[in-house]
Amino acid sequence: MSSAQTSTFTDSALSDKVKEFLTRFKDGNGEYKYVQAIDEMMPKNSKFIIVDYNDLIIEPEIISIFSENPDRIFDAFSRAIKEALQTRFPDYAAKIKDEVRVRLINYPSERSLRQINAETIGNITSVSGMVVRASEVKPLAKELIFVCPDEHQTKVIQIKGMDVKVPVVCDNPNCKQRDFDLKPEASKFIDFQIMRLQELPEDLPPGQLPHYIDVTVRQDLVDNARPGDRIVLTGVVRVEQESVTGVTRGHSGLYRLRIEGNNIEFLGGRGAKTSRKIEREEISPEEEKMIKALAASPDVYQRLIDSFAPHIQGQSLIKEAILLLIVGSNQRSLGDGSKIRGDINVFLVGDPGTAKSEMLKFCSRIAPRGLYTSGRGSTAAGLTAAVVRDKTGIMMLEAGAVVLGDQGLVSIDEFDKMKPEDRSALHEVMEQQSASIAKGGIVATLNARTSILAAANPMYGKYDPFKNITENVNLPIPLLTRFDLIFVVRDIPTKERDEQIARHIIELHTPQGTDKKSVVDVDLLTKYLSYAKRGSPDLTKEAEQKILDYYLQMRNVESEEMITVTPRQLEGIIRLSTARARLLMKDKVEEEDAERAIFLIQSMLQDAGVDVNTGKVDLGVLQGKPRSEVSKMQLFMDVLKGLEGDNKIPVEEKAFVRELEKSEKFTEEEARNYIRRMLREASIYESKPGHYNRV
Repeated sequence: MSSAQTSTFTDSALSDKVKEFLTRFKDGNGEYKYVQAIDEMMPKNSKFIIVDYNDLIIEPEIISIFSENPDRIFDAFSRAIKEALQTRFPDYAAKIKDEVRVRLINYPSERSLRQINAETIGNITSVSGMVVRASEVKPLAKELIFVCPDEHQTKVIQIKGMDVKVPVVCDNPNCKQRDFDLKPEASKFIDFQIMRLQELPEDLPPGQLPHYIDVTVRQDLVDNARPGDRIVLTGVVRVEQESVTGVTRGHSGLYRLRIEGNNIEFLGGRGAKTSRKIEREEISPEEEKMIKALAASPDVYQRLIDSFAPHIQGQSLIKEAILLLIVGSNQRSLGDGSKIRGDINVFLVGDPGTAKSEMLKFCSRIAPRGLYTSGRGSTAAGLTAAVVRDKTGIMMLEAGAVVLGDQGLVSIDEFDKMKPEDRSALHEVMEQQSASIAKGGIVATLNARTSILAAANPMYGKYDPFKNITENVNLPIPLLTRFDLIFVVRDIPTKERDEQIARHIIELHTPQGTDKKSVVDVDLLTKYLSYAKRGSPDLTKEAEQKILDYYLQMRNVESEEMITVTPRQLEGIIRLSTARARLLMKDKVEEEDAERAIFLIQSMLQDAGVDVNTGKVDLGVLQGKPRSEVSKMQLFMDVLKGLEGDNKIPVEEKAFVRELEKSEKFTEEEARNYIRRMLREASIYESKPGHYNRV
């Protein structure tokens, strides 16, 4: 490439020029920024300094070489930093002389992954994307020492690429040996890792497959970004030969692109790896003013609910619940290291055509970090994590949907159509907020702090109001109880409401669409929600009392030994009230927030938690059989057992029904129906016509 150089500098003149820039540059405060950075290298034991590309604007010659021959300028920087170090810390400079390098930030020509093509080969570029898999860290040979049988050493320096050339002749001119052995302890190796970068979901053109590119990172960049992180990567585009079947190795004309990473910046906060929060957008001061002004307006709560999916008429309770889910509550860490979940999970079940999927789609679109997936197209490995074998034979961990949606939300549509073994992967995600995996020698627990918004259709097409929710939805009960809120969306014809919805839909097809004046703009809504997520309000005494009273009242239902709610619901109420305070940007959870949370839970119980046999609210419905069922069944079997006696005599139907009626829990008709049902369930059998026994 050097033959096409337009620059007239020799290499040493170029490093002098760079050194002059590093020692002379002053930042806005008049400080020698890079001199300080070089001074701090030894105390921090670091081997690189970070150079801001914007500072190089005063040196057009250096900038022109960046676009022509990035490798040459990186080498010049390494030499210049090394020389500057030698004058200050000669011992340290000698120790790290081969590893000094520069990291570039704020490189202006940011491309999307689709724009990296044959024209960019050999150029420096920066791309934003999401890390979807990362290999293990391996040592890569930098400088190899070979020994011939006469103990002469031969040095091979490997600069680029992966293949090592074994020397043909010995370095000693008088030696005629052709046989060499590698001496690993004298050779030099550096850390090396391969990552796969995929374009961000929000940059994806509709109907296209996401593009990905493999990235190689070395030295202290390894293990910096993990699967699920959103990063801006600066690096040099390289090509490597791809083997084609039927063509001898090394003679194929087909190559593939990869990027050699120079620096990784995280989108959003650039904090430490542990505290990093990844937001879709940074919020500028002007936007912050708009957000605060919006939060201060009196009807903000209603406006936010109206702005959520304005193309869907009504359903304001569900919209409110989804807004609370996006904002979420804050995760609490206890002293012993255990964590209390802060994310809210919501489940919608209901008739077809009630805009459930539409709400899920809208929700994943406006959430600061949201993914949408559908039940049939998702496997357990796709939801949590998979272990894949790379073409190099390296085992790699590939993050699935809930890991990529960490600290955001995942919308799962067609929840009932998922295979049961795939759905079971979500049990841990929804309560413990992590995804554990042990496959192919990789044992890992990944963070999956996501809220889950799921939608399902009832088993028989339409929701049957005469059956309990567990009979309507084909879902395991432990999974149902992990949802904080369950909504039954029913499509009941009512004249006024139907007319409203019909007018609304027809209006959507007219030119003006939904031009509501009170609706908050979608982008502002996203920013508002991501800003609201930063708050961490505390419970006030009044709110605590309110929640406690409600919980105790729910536990103490008048009828016999009926326990309806579990501590899970109590935590749910606390989460919802915190989320509401967060959404309104308050620093305290007040009584009204607790009241609203209780109202939401209460309306869920009126909907989904009512035992259809007694008409009473009973959370046992969500946990399998309602209390009334359990006690009836117990009674039925006890009566039968009593009539059978010890000798198991067949019990005549008439006598049995009479006994059941005496207990005052059954009417005659109910008793006969119950006998038929028990026969169907094979709990009893007909020993001779009209006589029954227990199985």
